[in-house]
Amino acid sequence: MQTQIDCFPCFLRQTLIALRQFSGNNEELHGDIMREVLAIARNADMNRPPAYTTTFIHRTIRQMLDADPFERIKKKYNSVAIRQFPLLQKKVQESSDPLWTATRLAIAGNIIDFGIYTAVDIDGAIHRSLKTTISVDDYQTFHHEVQQADTILYLLDNAGEVVFDKLLIDVLASSGKKIKAVVKGGPVLNDVTRDDAEQTGLDRICEIIDNGSDAVGTILAMTTPEFQKEFYNADLVLCKGQGNFETVSETGRIAFFLFQAKCDVVCRELGLDTGSMLLMKS
Repeated sequence: MQTQIDCFPCFLRQTLIALRQFSGNNEELHGDIMREVLAIARNADMNRPPAYTTTFIHRTIRQMLDADPFERIKKKYNSVAIRQFPLLQKKVQESSDPLWTATRLAIAGNIIDFGIYTAVDIDGAIHRSLKTTISVDDYQTFHHEVQQADTILYLLDNAGEVVFDKLLIDVLASSGKKIKAVVKGGPVLNDVTRDDAEQTGLDRICEIIDNGSDAVGTILAMTTPEFQKEFYNADLVLCKGQGNFETVSETGRIAFFLFQAKCDVVCRELGLDTGSMLLMKS
């Protein structure tokens, strides 16, 4: 997946969202940051996925703010999702197919994305995931490959969303799978770090590892050799979110992608409508 001209307005919109998340109100500094972002966008490598450019953009934002603009909202939505966990876990446990239900709920959780949205409808996403046909549904293949796998690498995406991932990871772990959940090595957007995994209790049901990177998605060249070994040695790789779709899909590694298509570029790439839900094998 390559960067397209439609990505450029999104680069600026992401910057504005990040700056508005920050409690400081220094308009002069914000102007300086926007000018730096424009320079980064101007030099974007169009042959790379958009995640490459957004990685450099968000590094610049954090450096110039000397803060993580998403820290507050990450903690807030971890807490919001944790309050929903008991009811969602009951839905999974009472389901005739807990793996199917947990998978759908994990996809629903991908709505919690403050790199793109300024507000989210979690209840609406849950309803759609459980009650409607999703646009790409490779569940039968997924079910078969889960049964065959002993080790699963689970690439997490957003804070808050990680609670929904916990439902699926719990089902997988309960069936005897060895799960390693992957967090970012440093803050980027509202992506999951080790602190988020621990806040939501994910560390109590599976091993948490980090990829050593603060990149958007999973840009292998920016990750540690230790993570790269895990990435290629796992029996099965599950990837949450658009950023992981953009980046992992170019590695040649067979994986399953669970996400909601939120931008026109991804939707055009896949031939889908905006908002489509996917469980897709690469």
